[in-house]
Amino acid sequence: MKTRAPSPPSIGDLRDLTPARVGLGLAGASLPTQALLEFTLDHARARDAVHAGFDVSALMRGLGELGLEASSVSSRARHRKDYLRRPDLGRMLDPESQQLLESGAGGARRLAIVVGDGLSPAAVNAHAIGLLRSLIPQLAADAIEIGHAVVASGARVALGDEIGAILGARMVVVLIGERPGLSAADSLGVYLTFAPRVGLTDEKRNCLSNIHRAGLGYDEAASRIAWLIREGLARELTGVALKDESGSRTPRSIAASPSQHDESET
Repeated sequence: MKTRAPSPPSIGDLRDLTPARVGLGLAGASLPTQALLEFTLDHARARDAVHAGFDVSALMRGLGELGLEASSVSSRARHRKDYLRRPDLGRMLDPESQQLLESGAGGARRLAIVVGDGLSPAAVNAHAIGLLRSLIPQLAADAIEIGHAVVASGARVALGDEIGAILGARMVVVLIGERPGLSAADSLGVYLTFAPRVGLTDEKRNCLSNIHRAGLGYDEAASRIAWLIREGLARELTGVALKDESGSRTPRSIAASPSQHDESET
């Protein structure tokens, strides 16, 4: 008796594996109305995420509740339009912020945390404190203390290099909103840089991205970040020379995490 060959995967099977828009079909020469409406809604959510307000006061309060000494600084991008049109301004602290950090530097620090708005303030508002709540105990287990936390408005990733250098941090970890996509408008990214200084390029950093409700959960992300911090400090490097060998586990969605608060989407 011949064994029946398995049927090839269908478009429906593919849709179950990805949030990407595949096999939407046609209505005449156009998209079906439902697909078009969903696309328009997701595009509006992405635009709203870019222009969302950055809740500095709530983040400062949340960092304080986690026991972290925190400062609020700004880049040289004074307005959101400047930030979007002039990425270079988002990589430099304004003079007042430089003076503020220099006055409180107080010697070398092992680790500094920067929470920046990036291209999705909505992502940072929603996820930064929850992620840090999972990360801090894992760092404590390795006797790694966060020397200082900074909330940075108008921030690009490289702003962390200047902040870390002023604070004398051996490593800086930047939590920042990622460019919104049509399947995730509130995705948080984390960038780690050993021996931060102005002028570093991206091959010197490690990045963990896609932290959001339908992506990487807080506990899984915190586990990987803690491993990268521990190994980066021990080996005195980050970037292409440091591969994530923390081990793979099935990520849990943020919604399923017991440490996640019930928050509505921004």
